[in-house]
Amino acid sequence: MTKNYADQISLSRADLVHLLGLSARSAAPGAQTSLRRMARRYRDNNPDVAKAIVETLREGPTRSVASGQSLDAPLDSESKLPLIREESLTPQQQPILDAGVRAPLEQVIEEHVNGSRLLEAGLAPTGTVLLSGPPGVGKTLAAHWMAQSIGLPLFVLDLSAVMNSLLGQTGANIKRVFDHARRTPSVLFLDEIDAVAKKRDDNAEVGELKRLVTVLLQEIDNWPEGSLLVSATNHSQLLDPALWRRFDVILEFPLPSLDSLAEGAATFFDAPMPQATLRMIAKLYEGETLSRLERDVLRARRTAALRGTDPVQALLGAVHDRFDSMPVRDRGRVAADLSKHAGLSQRVISELTGVSRDTIRKYSRAT
Repeated sequence: MTKNYADQISLSRADLVHLLGLSARSAAPGAQTSLRRMARRYRDNNPDVAKAIVETLREGPTRSVASGQSLDAPLDSESKLPLIREESLTPQQQPILDAGVRAPLEQVIEEHVNGSRLLEAGLAPTGTVLLSGPPGVGKTLAAHWMAQSIGLPLFVLDLSAVMNSLLGQTGANIKRVFDHARRTPSVLFLDEIDAVAKKRDDNAEVGELKRLVTVLLQEIDNWPEGSLLVSATNHSQLLDPALWRRFDVILEFPLPSLDSLAEGAATFFDAPMPQATLRMIAKLYEGETLSRLERDVLRARRTAALRGTDPVQALLGAVHDRFDSMPVRDRGRVAADLSKHAGLSQRVISELTGVSRDTIRKYSRAT
């Protein structure tokens, strides 16, 4: 009798899809994750149910959230400051990254864009990414690019608001931030995560600060499938060892290569530029970050616009002391390249580089 009753109340596919859609659009924390787990559970034994779940998730709430419908940000109970902010995302070019960093990031993006394919295979997309490297190498830009490419809202943890004067409240603030981000598919960006996740064997830290690390680890463990948690640090040596194990992908952002610097120069000048000039600028900025190069190029463009001069000449004039650190032979080759391709007179090049005009002519003939 029980079996017959169960047969009588079996759901039609339309009713099932409707119920699944209500669940997918629910603001309840974990709704999306539960549906994803159900899809994997039924993939072999009840493929029709699994397919219905996948289809529902494919048309889930991501698009409506990304179009501007967001929930009120959680507030610190003492200061009433927002603990999290939603960044405005506009279409942008790919950040200038070396291939060893760009390829893994592109795969994470592809996993989330085509998440239904992974779900049909019983897999989940990468959920947590840690970006490590010195300031100015593109970690924050990469987080923005990933969120924009995936089509998810980007929530940024405001550490200045989270770190409450009452240390016990700081842990509660972190929980509020994660609860907020879990309520809808999103990218949560934790910049300078080392500020709240330092090694717990540091005797200089008080017990409450060490407990913050435990809170953070627990929240990362409960991060839902389908959302993306991106953390960044300038001081990876300060991070608690247990934190490293919580991330699916860990990427070390190096200082840009000469090719990346040349690509950056071409982008920042926003004008056709001879390759020889771009290579020369890259050589001058070897060992520097792209953010430093961008800052100097924009300043040079402003100077050139105000004075009616060439922007490359303005840049070289601002950083002419960099030529002094170059080997004499390299300096001569750079001067010859400038003479041939940059459209500058030998007199100007000589003043910028400190290479005599006779030497410039000698290297020009040799090349």
